[in-house]
Amino acid sequence: MVRTPALRRLLAALLVAGGLGTVAITGGSAGAETTWPAATPQATCGPGSLPETSWQGRVPKADYDSGRAAKGYFCNTRQVGRQGASGGFKVHRYTDAAGHTCAFYDSTLIAGRDLLSNTLNGTGLGVQVLDMTNPATPTKTAGLITPAMLSPHETLVLNRQRGLLVAVLGTAATLPGIMDVYDVKTDCRHPRLLSTTPMGILGHESGFAPDGRTFWSAGIAGTLAAIDLVNPRAPKLVKLQTGVVYHGVRLSPDGRTMYVANIGAPSLSGITGGGLRILDVSQVQDRVANPQIKVLSDLSWREGSIPQVAEPFTKDGRRYVLEVDEFIDLFSAKALTSLKTSPVGAARIIDVTDPVRPAVVSTLRLEAHQPWRRDAEWTDPGASFPAQGYAAHYCSLPRTDAPKLVGCSMILSGLRLFDISDLRHPKEAAYFNRPLTATKGAVFLPPAIGSWAMSAPAYDAARGQVWYTDANSGFYVVQLTNGVAGLLR
Repeated sequence: MVRTPALRRLLAALLVAGGLGTVAITGGSAGAETTWPAATPQATCGPGSLPETSWQGRVPKADYDSGRAAKGYFCNTRQVGRQGASGGFKVHRYTDAAGHTCAFYDSTLIAGRDLLSNTLNGTGLGVQVLDMTNPATPTKTAGLITPAMLSPHETLVLNRQRGLLVAVLGTAATLPGIMDVYDVKTDCRHPRLLSTTPMGILGHESGFAPDGRTFWSAGIAGTLAAIDLVNPRAPKLVKLQTGVVYHGVRLSPDGRTMYVANIGAPSLSGITGGGLRILDVSQVQDRVANPQIKVLSDLSWREGSIPQVAEPFTKDGRRYVLEVDEFIDLFSAKALTSLKTSPVGAARIIDVTDPVRPAVVSTLRLEAHQPWRRDAEWTDPGASFPAQGYAAHYCSLPRTDAPKLVGCSMILSGLRLFDISDLRHPKEAAYFNRPLTATKGAVFLPPAIGSWAMSAPAYDAARGQVWYTDANSGFYVVQLTNGVAGLLR
């Protein structure tokens, strides 16, 4: 049976009403049914909000034409501060030994994209360092322009215990993988370069053992490198694994278990086998001679796109990861047939208490991610560009022990905040979206219009604020309102 667009809309409405249920949807032929997760129940917007005009997460073309999009979309949020005019993939917040609080963020999406425009618009090059004494007026104190910091792609990572800021000159186009290590513990406003070495082999994403002794460089070109930073002035390669296609890698508190966003393995039907991979990396952590890395388990999900990262956390004595997929599925046979129907993976919470038997607990996704909405969204500015669109890119947590809030950058949909107090029944709590409504010049990735929220957010729990960047419009300080700030504490 072929279901009509009207019936698909009815099914979508039933999904929203039912919360976390699933529904069987059909493409164009009998027998093509697929069970799909429901959209997360949308936020109830309180006083001072300027809500979305269409379904959850969407900025329709009509809003650009009427001028409504220029006003932005705010639900239980308001803007406190802003700096610069571009952004990348990571935002970090850190307070140094002297009590200074700083923000660090990368200012470009890909090598060369924003070099000219950032010079002209005043953002500056490389990783931006901000004094956040007054969040309403972020003050730039430095721009890190050593090789890796000029274009770290997704590798910029902060180790709080040791006060080390590390990045790799990212992507396979920037071989061999220059790695920069900075001290930010002494004075975060003025980071001090400790070393620049070729250790981050083929770096694209990264990870850091919580004790700060081991930095991991993950390359989608097929490598995973473990680098010893016991002496950050003289990094040493501990282990190089090849033949794997890993994205973000995150570590358990003891550094012995790794949670991998596994992109998968090439095959005749595209890249297959992607999802969460859990590794035993204890021999690396223990510095065993010729350390071996053991696969404990693999987990996939039907709606998956490109696994990005899996952030670990604990609650009530159990271990979980918050996993997020980026973009749409760009590699499978289904994706090659039609980008309009290619899956949007969005995000999920996975129980990893037993690392051999991980299990998905719940999903985090917007109505804009649902297959039956995609055709109508295709003419919205930015929605048809595979590296933009209404998809997720990064999510992060304000803390690793019993977090109540998740912050996600969902590209055209902006910053989305989810209440995960009940892990099995998450709900949207707030959002903040400032789409660019005029074409931005001097960039190489079209279309430079709409939002391009790609960064993992950072949090100021005491003030009830979230910090994130939009590639099209810069660094934002967002105040949570109408009681949502309490979820940060």
